[in-house]
Amino acid sequence: MAASPSPGAASPGPASAAKSRMNIGQVLDALRPDFPGITIPKIRFLEGEGLIKPERTPAGYRKFSVEDLERLRYILRMQRDHYLPLKVIGEHLDAMDRGLEPPAIESVVPSVPKVALSSDGLPSPESFGRTSDLRLSRRELLKVAEISEELLTELERYGLVAARTGTGHFDSDALVVARTARDLGEYGIEPRHLRAFKTAADREVGLVQQVVAPIARGRDAAAAGRAEDATLQIAALSVRLHATLIKIGLSRG
Repeated sequence: MAASPSPGAASPGPASAAKSRMNIGQVLDALRPDFPGITIPKIRFLEGEGLIKPERTPAGYRKFSVEDLERLRYILRMQRDHYLPLKVIGEHLDAMDRGLEPPAIESVVPSVPKVALSSDGLPSPESFGRTSDLRLSRRELLKVAEISEELLTELERYGLVAARTGTGHFDSDALVVARTARDLGEYGIEPRHLRAFKTAADREVGLVQQVVAPIARGRDAAAAGRAEDATLQIAALSVRLHATLIKIGLSRG
């Protein structure tokens, strides 16, 4: 990551500086290949936390420099790959701003397999058939997901997260739900609000099972395989339809 210029360094001319600045949409496009889940609210949140400080035009529009973009890459990489809390990332950035090297990062928590995504950024059929050997204790889940005991209890209460029967461990799906609930909480969305998502998901699961059941009852040896493939394909298509309908609804709003 490039260090901040020293106070005495020569500044680029106005035309050069303006040319090198990006708006928030351009920053989003630059980050999405490596961080598909990045959003404008996320960038604004990081700015609100004081981790990035883009310039503002007289009209109030944000303008990002190349250094701002690399700073964002560092923040997102530390969150995704090393699960560092924002406070620690902020300390690293402060050290780099003062010309110091950030501490060496070592993975101290279990890594989570990435979800297989299709070209449009949505889960692919393969992601629904993928299994993970990840097993987290309750304490590990709280640490890796960066959530409180209170939030985890609420997620369990509403049936959004559950430990595996007989082991008491949580899998990668529980981790994804916990992290997502944490991120939604930044916008005031509480676990009780997520019951609607659970209800909708249960209905979609029921529909998939209803459609696939006749295929699974086939008499030939390949019936089970066709049923499994149909399940994965329908699941991926359902998520694509659900996401698109939400997009349409928001655009009309």
